[in-house]
Amino acid sequence: MRLSEFAALLEQEFGRAYGRRLAASHAIHALGDRTADQAVEDGLPVRRVWEALCDDLDVPPERRYLDERRRRA
Repeated sequence: MRLSEFAALLEQEFGRAYGRRLAASHAIHALGDRTADQAVEDGLPVRRVWEALCDDLDVPPERRYLDERRRRA
């Protein structure tokens, strides 16, 4: 997963402003109490970070992928 897809998924699920806020401020226990932004900066795979964030916030599996319309954009 690329950072651009991660950003698009954040926006799709949480909205642009709130998604960026979550990535910057929500500590994820499964990632050593790091935020998503910190985990990516530390070199963790972006997909792992996205999955950990989704698990932490109870995002259902069917909403963890880009909507086909966004994928084409």
